Amino acid sequence: MTAPRHDHSHDGHQHDHAHHHHAHGVGAASVHARSTRALTWALGLTIALLVAEVIGGLLSNSLALLADAGHMLTDAGALGLSLFVAWFCRQASKPTKTFGYLRWEILAALINGATLLVISAWIIFEALLRFKNPEPVTSGIMLSVAMAGLGANAVAVWLLHGVREGSLNIRGAYLHVLGDLLASGGTVVAALLVRYTGWLSADPIASLITTALIVSGAWRLVRESVDVLLEAAPPHIALETVRQRLESIAGVESIHDLHVWTVTSGMIALSVHAIVREPEHHQLVLEQAHDLLQEMGIHHVTVQLERSEMRELHLHP
Repeated sequence: MTAPRHDHSHDGHQHDHAHHHHAHGVGAASVHARSTRALTWALGLTIALLVAEVIGGLLSNSLALLADAGHMLTDAGALGLSLFVAWFCRQASKPTKTFGYLRWEILAALINGATLLVISAWIIFEALLRFKNPEPVTSGIMLSVAMAGLGANAVAVWLLHGVREGSLNIRGAYLHVLGDLLASGGTVVAALLVRYTGWLSADPIASLITTALIVSGAWRLVRESVDVLLEAAPPHIALETVRQRLESIAGVESIHDLHVWTVTSGMIALSVHAIVREPEHHQLVLEQAHDLLQEMGIHHVTVQLERSEMRELHLHP
């Protein structure tokens, strides 16, 4: 039997979506300003260091320096992209883009992580060639540039460290700069070894160690970005727990079509259909469901209430 279409069946769509956007925006302006400032300073340092490392790497014939310069190039692109996305995501939404441009943040994080993996593969290939055919390195130039890089990257990491957690986009940029800090440290050690022991293999070894450290963070960033784009349930949200808590609300007979996904960093969305037989319970159920989901960190909520099963209508519109 086809369930009648009552106005009550869509009471959940009367839920005030604007409430989420207000909650999501609390304190966001100041966080955005700090993030933008940190990204701008980090970008300036990165570009200056990139030029120094390219020149130093060519003059000294150091793979570790050139590898670090490769990371710096991707850093400059990553930081520039992150700055652009931080600005672009805050542009007003259009009727055809109801969530605005928030997903650009996730795309930027995916591009950053994927770029790091590609650059890492190139470094590994070059390092293996150096093991077979060691090449002379001018350790004095290598050491000077590596020390300058270590200092500049330490400042950039410090700038981004405090603002990295709220956004996959910012975290992608932070991982780039952290990778360069590690690379600079490894290059300093390699330069000292080459200078005082003549061990040329220290140069490619430093590159490989740095790359191994970078790959794990880059892979995690790519995986998380892909999960968001595929609208997978956030790892910290247990779907079965959500289901049980919603069904525990008085008046709710059962729920179905439960979906939980991440729109962008810090913005979790949910949609669900609930069977509530008595129309007079609808408003109370909506309010209790809203409060319960807020406690679980889910702020953008759409609940469709039905007086009787409507699955046939969902499957066959």
